[in-house]
Amino acid sequence: MKKKKREERNISLPGSNDLFVGLDGILWRKRHRVFSFISAVSCCLLLLLFAFSVLTPPPTATDHFLFHHISAVRKTQAVESFDKAFEVPASGGNLGRDLWSSSQSKFYYGCSKASKTFPTADRKTHPNRYLMIATSGGLNQQRTGIIDAVVVAYILNATLVIPKLDKHSYWKDTSDFAEIFNVDLFISSLERDVEIIKELPRNGGEAWVPHMRVPRKCNSECYQTRVLPVLNTKHVVELTKFDYRLSNRLETDLQKLRCRVNYHALRFTDPILEMGKILVERMRMKANHFIALHLRFEPDMLAFSGCYYGGGEEEREELGAIRMRWETLPVSNPEKMRRHGRCPLTPEEIGLMLRALGFGSDVHIYVASGEVYGGEKTLAPLKALFPNFHSKETIATKEELAPFSAFSARMAALDYIVCDESDVFVTNNNGNMARILAGRRRYFGHKPTIRPNAKKLYKLFSDRNNTTWDEFASKVRTYQIGFMGEPKEVKPGKGEFHENPDSCICEAKDLKSSQDQGRNNGVGVSDEQEQQSLEEGPDWTDTDYLDNNAVLTKRGQHEEEEFFLD
Repeated sequence: MKKKKREERNISLPGSNDLFVGLDGILWRKRHRVFSFISAVSCCLLLLLFAFSVLTPPPTATDHFLFHHISAVRKTQAVESFDKAFEVPASGGNLGRDLWSSSQSKFYYGCSKASKTFPTADRKTHPNRYLMIATSGGLNQQRTGIIDAVVVAYILNATLVIPKLDKHSYWKDTSDFAEIFNVDLFISSLERDVEIIKELPRNGGEAWVPHMRVPRKCNSECYQTRVLPVLNTKHVVELTKFDYRLSNRLETDLQKLRCRVNYHALRFTDPILEMGKILVERMRMKANHFIALHLRFEPDMLAFSGCYYGGGEEEREELGAIRMRWETLPVSNPEKMRRHGRCPLTPEEIGLMLRALGFGSDVHIYVASGEVYGGEKTLAPLKALFPNFHSKETIATKEELAPFSAFSARMAALDYIVCDESDVFVTNNNGNMARILAGRRRYFGHKPTIRPNAKKLYKLFSDRNNTTWDEFASKVRTYQIGFMGEPKEVKPGKGEFHENPDSCICEAKDLKSSQDQGRNNGVGVSDEQEQQSLEEGPDWTDTDYLDNNAVLTKRGQHEEEEFFLD
């Protein structure tokens, strides 16, 4: 039965199926042979790998060293290749211009002589009106108060009592006016404008003196409305926290009075001037030209600014703790502050800016500064760019500085003198010191004063590793146009008056016209002709402003924070 069924099954297959069965057999045999070949190859590879692992000796220490050395060399080469594009040169290069002076400065000069219609003190001072002033802040902030106090006394037809200096602010300097400024010169040089006395006449003491504070930027009408009625009733008044309490915009004769006070009447005492002269002479012995840098990178300055410099949580905590002393300061946005150019440049950024402007590594720099945040670590990049790095502490002995070192204002005054006498002054902020010195240097011949265009330089410094040095330097020079202390950089009436005393800057038009005519005719003008023309210019005989040795004062340590407080 079973045999029959098998036969039936075989008989039921059609003839065409024999072909398919034959093909299937052929394909099966080919697959089998390929599989066998792959298996054989795989086994051979496994055997070879096993043999290699068994027969190869283990790596030695030398092999490890060579491997890591090669890796380090490759990394170094990559870094060097990356940095090569921003390789800072030691030389400033040849920019085709004089770095130490302005070609146009010879056509402008300070002029602060009063007009013939400006009433003198003997004609207008009321016999029973006394104005007292209590200044505020550091040395240069107090200076602005002293200058404006004279003008306010003139506006009120009052006798000015020698101003009181601030002894209670952050700097705790106990110096009196006469210990900083030449008080007798101050009184005598202004006697035609305002009557000034050293003390209030004894009439029951100062306990009865009423105290007032006027708004900031108070103009002439403001003083006559607010203060004059009190003077008429009480005959004496003391204006407290007196800094920047007078308007920038006044009539020309009052602006010129400001200049007479600032540039001629306010002179340091002889001991300060003598020590300042010694410091300047020692810098001159080191180089024909030198830069003075008001670095302004102290912890209190950075804390007040609300800026951040990449020091992590430690920096935030340290500066935040200092910032708490100003209770009224708003919460800061460091990135926004820096983007808007309101943060001081780092010492390294200052150095890169100066190199891009053309100052080589051989230039000598006098740095006016207090304690720098981060100390030597922060200063190291600047010193690497400019190894000839000086301060009053490095060019004078402790014994020489001893009479001044316990008084912040007197130490600030020494720095001010050196900065004023420098060939180029660089300021790293727009505080009181920067404004006062910028205006003075304009008045006395537009000596170069460099103020970083921080708003535009910010992005350039941030992206400096993505550009070449030549591109970087070219952009720095472009951005700094209008920030170099050249004549007419600032439009008349713009900016703070102590920084831009435009009412007191005159132009020697005749000299400029004659020199231009000479150029057109192919004829030069001699130095003697230029000087004679200047000396014959309007107001050139005005008191002593040609005497640049009668220098003023600077603030190398602290001074402007209080300006922002009220």
